[in-house]
Amino acid sequence: MTKTIIMPLPSKDFDPTEVSIPWKMLKDAGFNVAFATIDGKRGYCDPMMISGEGLDLWGWIPGLKKLRFIGLFLRGDKPSRIAYQELEHDENFLNPKRFEELRVSDFAGMSLAGGHAVGIKQYLEDKTLQRFVAAFFETLDDSGQHKPISAICHGVVLAARSQSLTLNQSVLYGRKTTALTWGFEKSAWDLTRYFARFWDPNYYRTYMETKGEPVGYWSVESEVKRALKEDSDFQDVPQKAKQRFLKASGFFRDSANDNRPSWVVSDGNYISARWQGDVYTMTKEFISKLKHSSNPK
Repeated sequence: MTKTIIMPLPSKDFDPTEVSIPWKMLKDAGFNVAFATIDGKRGYCDPMMISGEGLDLWGWIPGLKKLRFIGLFLRGDKPSRIAYQELEHDENFLNPKRFEELRVSDFAGMSLAGGHAVGIKQYLEDKTLQRFVAAFFETLDDSGQHKPISAICHGVVLAARSQSLTLNQSVLYGRKTTALTWGFEKSAWDLTRYFARFWDPNYYRTYMETKGEPVGYWSVESEVKRALKEDSDFQDVPQKAKQRFLKASGFFRDSANDNRPSWVVSDGNYISARWQGDVYTMTKEFISKLKHSSNPK
């Protein structure tokens, strides 16, 4: 029986790389991938992460919008753009389930993608989805093991906000995780607000601080840390790690054949990653855990 993996999505603004590459890798490995949105209508990615248009200093000028420099660096790479084109013809993607229809017993694993533009808030804040995510974290498969879950970037925020069904705390409490680091988030924010999208300076910040809150309080890293048992449970690249520059600079991404730039954290059957530059390595680890899971769905 083909195992089915569920991938919830917002109606708009998800990161195309963090959705299309796991989808393609899972399908190529023999899994079925189902999708879900709040209303059962297909979701749409953040278009700037495909085209790169609008991410440069002149991006607000219609005649110059297609001239890209910073945009070519920040958008998804060629394999992810090709994978996203394929995804847009997938029947499951075009006909998703509704969040309220989801049942943990129907799926062998769950993949939580990210995205930073304003539309991702719908996905992060939906209480029905949070309850499903919490149930997925706390449900055991036929062998008594937790079902495999992968989460990347803001997908980890969704997990962090999902409260245990039995305890008054996040399902990530007591787990090791990574997510989009403040260093990565601030670098992208600074790059665009000072050198590119001056007319929309907070494009790379999903949530902003209010008066009296320190800068970065609503960053992904800070919010996730507040859900954990200890700050040290949030794991970033160690100072003495091999290939640290490749992993920590933000200039390099992993690929199907090169995991050196990646940083992925596994805790049991939960796998987490920082950004689209970790997506291949994260998904390979996710697939490995799915293949060793006894759940037949």
